[in-house]
Amino acid sequence: MISVELVGTAQSELRKKSRIAAFWYLLVTLTGPFVLIYLPSRFIVPGDAATTLANITAGQALFRLGIVVEFVSAVCFLLTGLALYELFKAVDKGQARIMAALVVVSVPVGFFSTLFQIALLRLGSGADYLKALAPGQLQSLAMAFLDMQKQSNFIAQIFWGLWLLPLGILVIKSGFFPKILGALQEIACFGYLAGCLAFFLFPGAYAKINPIANIMAFGELPFILWLVVVGARLKSPREAAPGM
Repeated sequence: MISVELVGTAQSELRKKSRIAAFWYLLVTLTGPFVLIYLPSRFIVPGDAATTLANITAGQALFRLGIVVEFVSAVCFLLTGLALYELFKAVDKGQARIMAALVVVSVPVGFFSTLFQIALLRLGSGADYLKALAPGQLQSLAMAFLDMQKQSNFIAQIFWGLWLLPLGILVIKSGFFPKILGALQEIACFGYLAGCLAFFLFPGAYAKINPIANIMAFGELPFILWLVVVGARLKSPREAAPGM
C-alpha cells in the first residue's frame, strides 16, 4: 500500500506548486482587463483621431501606468506558464513543454504591441521634431498606430488561445482537477481562435462571431477560480483504484 506519509508529502508539494501557479495566474486575470478593456475605453474614441490623441495627451500619467501594467501582466503570464509547467510536467512532459512554449512565444508579441502605445505617447508629447507635422498628419499617424496595436493584439490572441489546448489536456489527464475544467479550457481555446480568425479572414462577419467567441473564451475562468480557491489535489488511493 502507498505510505500515508508519502501521499501527504506529495500532496503538500502539489499544493505548493498549484498555489504558485494560482498567484501568477490571478495577477494576469486582474491586470489583463485593465489594459485590454478599461484603458482603451478611457482613451480611444473609434474613428476620432483628434479626440483620442487629446485624451492621451491629457491623461499621460494613466497612459504610462497602463504601459507599465501591460509589461507586468506579460511577465506574470510568462511566470504562470512556467509555474503550470512545473505543476503538470510529471503528468505529460511533452504537452507541458508545448504549453510553456506557446506562453513564451506570446510574451514578446505582447511586448511588441506596447511599442505602438509608446509611439502614441510620443505623438502627444509635443516634442520639437513633431512640429514639422501638421495636426492632421499627427492624427493620421495616431490612427495608424492604434490600428497596428489592434492587429498585434489579435496576433497575441492566437497564442492566448493555443496554450489552453495542451493545458486543457493536462488538466483532464492529471486527475488534480475536475475533468470538466479541462473541457472548458478546450472550449475557451477555440473561442479565442474563432474571434481572431474571424477578424482576419471574415471581417464582415466579425461583429456576429465575436460575441459568441467571447462567451466561449470565458471557459478559461472556472479553472482559474478553482486553482485559486481550491488548488490541485491528488486522488486518494481509493479514488485512484475504483475497482477496490
